[in-house]
Amino acid sequence: MRAARLISLVLLLQSRGTMTGPALAAELEVTERTVVRDVLALSEAGVPIHAERGRHGGYRLLGGYRTRLTGLHRAEAEALLLAGIPGPAADMGLTDAVSSARRKISAALAPGHRDVPDRVSGRFHLDAPGWFRDAAAPPLLAELADAVWQDRALRAVYRRGEHDVHREIEPHGLVLKAGVWYLAGRTGGDFRVYRADRFRQVELAEPFHRDESFALPEFWARRGAEFARALLRDEIAVRISPAGLRALHVHVGHPSAADARAAAGEPDEQGWVTTTLPVESLDVAHEQLLGLGSDVRVLAPEPLRERMARSAAALAELYAADQRYPVTSSGRPASTTSVM
Repeated sequence: MRAARLISLVLLLQSRGTMTGPALAAELEVTERTVVRDVLALSEAGVPIHAERGRHGGYRLLGGYRTRLTGLHRAEAEALLLAGIPGPAADMGLTDAVSSARRKISAALAPGHRDVPDRVSGRFHLDAPGWFRDAAAPPLLAELADAVWQDRALRAVYRRGEHDVHREIEPHGLVLKAGVWYLAGRTGGDFRVYRADRFRQVELAEPFHRDESFALPEFWARRGAEFARALLRDEIAVRISPAGLRALHVHVGHPSAADARAAAGEPDEQGWVTTTLPVESLDVAHEQLLGLGSDVRVLAPEPLRERMARSAAALAELYAADQRYPVTSSGRPASTTSVM
């Protein structure tokens, strides 16, 4: 364990230059005292680590020192190969780079672990697009990726609704969500999200100064939650069974289901609860709640309650008709003619 930590410490300094004691302790998940002991041990072993005191001080490697520790453990190589996602990488024009990286990982493996690339590709495969969705990459994805890599501004023609608009964007990141690519970019000082397949033209412009405080994962999570909440413009009152409450997120989505659970009152003797449910619209709520069948009862508003009652009555009539006119397994009415 300690040997692996010492190697990690050297690799951190090699890749990042100067690092403070607290920063190293946070990365290695140890105390600052342990960092000091590890640095002393490495110095005694001949690794030229220099410690600088003061406000801008820290630890750094002297004289361009670089470790020759090129071996990879099996688990490390498997993790790296899983991280190289072939499909999305190819969409961004990185096929050659991924292939080269895989070859280098293979070369760094000990002889007994050379089966790792085939082992990973034979056991794990990422199919990012959702079902029944066109898996074709956006035509300009490679150009968008180039702009992100190079911190180059974009002069773009973007399709918004029925019209094309011109935008100047400082691209900060790309996100693949359920088979759809999105660009996170700064426009007029604000960060916005653009669907990559709606770009009609892009032209790389001058370099821009990237906002170092921008963190793509946090931005995307926050924007996704805001988008989901923004869709919930209406609210209805329902009574729902325990089974319906458990399945609610499947039919109405996680944000709405979470709010409904939080607002639920005390359950009755059968476990049913009364709650308010945020919905996108009454039309959407009608379609969603039909999926819960008899596990939900709309209390308000009255127009939705009446619409649910009509749908339930229509279903009851449909199945009542089956009793009067039985159907075959093919769904066709059975013949009522008797054969003598």
